[in-house]
Amino acid sequence: MKNYIFLFFFLFGVSVNAQIERVEPPFWWSGMNRSEIQLMFYGNNIAEYSVSTPSEMIVSNIRKTENPNYLFVTVQTEGLKPATYNIRLSKKGKKSMSYPFELKQREPGSALREGFDASDAIYLIMPDRFANANPSNDSHPQLQEKADRSNPGGRHGGDIEGIIQNLDYLEDLGVTALWSTPLLEDDDPAYSYHTYAQSDVYKIDPRYGTNEDYRRLATEMEKRDMKLIMDYVTNHWGAEHWMIKDLPTYDWVHQFPGYKNSNYRMTTQFDTHSSKVDTELNENGWFTSTMPDLNQSNPLVLNYLIQNAIWWIEYSGLDGFRVDTYSYNEKEGISKWTKAVMDEYPNFNIVGEVWMHDQAQISYWQKDSPVGAIQSYNSYLPSVMDFTLHDAIMVMFNEDEQSWADGMVRAYDNFANDFLYNDIYNLLVFAANHDTNRINEEFDGDVDKYKLAMTLILTTRGIPQLYYGDEIGMRGDKPAKGDADIRRDFPGGWAGDEQNAFTEAGRTQQQNEYHSFTKKLLNYRKNNEVIHTGKLLQYAPLENVYVYFRYNENDRMMVVINNNPEAQPLDLTRFAEGLAGATSGKDIISGEQISLDQNLEVSGKSPLVLELK
Repeated sequence: MKNYIFLFFFLFGVSVNAQIERVEPPFWWSGMNRSEIQLMFYGNNIAEYSVSTPSEMIVSNIRKTENPNYLFVTVQTEGLKPATYNIRLSKKGKKSMSYPFELKQREPGSALREGFDASDAIYLIMPDRFANANPSNDSHPQLQEKADRSNPGGRHGGDIEGIIQNLDYLEDLGVTALWSTPLLEDDDPAYSYHTYAQSDVYKIDPRYGTNEDYRRLATEMEKRDMKLIMDYVTNHWGAEHWMIKDLPTYDWVHQFPGYKNSNYRMTTQFDTHSSKVDTELNENGWFTSTMPDLNQSNPLVLNYLIQNAIWWIEYSGLDGFRVDTYSYNEKEGISKWTKAVMDEYPNFNIVGEVWMHDQAQISYWQKDSPVGAIQSYNSYLPSVMDFTLHDAIMVMFNEDEQSWADGMVRAYDNFANDFLYNDIYNLLVFAANHDTNRINEEFDGDVDKYKLAMTLILTTRGIPQLYYGDEIGMRGDKPAKGDADIRRDFPGGWAGDEQNAFTEAGRTQQQNEYHSFTKKLLNYRKNNEVIHTGKLLQYAPLENVYVYFRYNENDRMMVVINNNPEAQPLDLTRFAEGLAGATSGKDIISGEQISLDQNLEVSGKSPLVLELK
């Protein structure tokens, strides 16, 4: 433990007396909007010491808790220049200690950084399963779980360097933003590869790399005009977190006493008829027995989470957060956390995982929601995930015939409810992610159905997100084989792999068909403003054919998704409003020019994306 502590301080260039085992945050920045910083000092009986600072640094509060190993010291940094300020801890009859607290110089324009938006296309990876460029860090002597690629649910060795070495692949594909599942340390004895049960939230898991490696990833992405999104967990930590093992306060986590599992009833957050026992169990119950639920009603906890989030944005140069299990948090606490981050970075973006199956319930959690306003609630969360569209995609492309509620009507009905959202362009749209079944498993490897789904995701309103490997047809059956099957290794990410799907020559003919279609659409939308922010005009589907338009003052496009196995004729007079006088259009997939002055026939189970002239 001691070796680990000194390694932590060594990495940040800090030398301290052994009595001070940790200080968090380890440093801050000059000129931040959040200039009142609460430093957490940790060490054996450290609360017995008094605190003094240089005259120019004001201590506005000192907080002790029932655990004498913690001391919370609030300092004012407003007006202080970048420098190192020695904070001294002293006790009569004992040798005094000092901590060199550094205020760093901010990067120019840091406060006004632009977050991800509808002009981006996000690629989601699980780093342990993407690419392993540094086998020497696959296991770590001070962390419990060792690498075992033969175990589907074990650690396989993917790392940050593997991501960096494949950024050219992502850029060529047309990706503009990367969301990685968490990279912070997770010392669970098993299944730690998902990294949602974190054991240190100021440290990248050394099996992925170092804090500096993560910052280098952001820098390399910036060179390519790509954005980095961190998967942030506010609701819980892992049972192996060092603070969980020595709680600062009894109520740092929710206790019953001890563990009780959540009932997962997120509807209790707004249900006017909900019982207190159900509401409490959803908000305060643990996500699992290995993920203690953080108590955001405790000001020390909430402030710790706010500072940690801002620290990672500033340190790494992040462009966004995806917040795990957003709607399991205490809704007042998560609202304060979100507002604090957005106040510091007004152009930043945060998308919350609100895994619900009703548009009104999802909308409740978006900033300035007309639904949330009914209860005078505002989460300040800019973006939410369009899970209802995902639900539709998972079934409708397997429905060859249209009924009143089946087939492409599912997509039409989903967008018909957009009036419930405050900002439809800030919805994350996706076919699948790391928690859902693989989309190509649902389609049984049918590339035509994949093309229909990707056309919808990449041309409708909102911010599209792809799951790694979907672009080469990767499959996985979660119901039958569990999470590990939908989180397989990307072929070619490990030395010695029989196949390297990162290259055209290394992919099969079918994989290249998936890939080339995805690449064509992604690169088309990259610089096409009408797809980013254009209005959506949709027509009620007929014969399982869904037609919609995206348009602005200068440009217009027509999208046809024929989910019918048979070719279907379209009477173009019906779409006069959307065509707005256009007589021809360029098919962006084939490059052909198509006349629109007569009936149009669309092949079975195929999309058509027309740039109108």
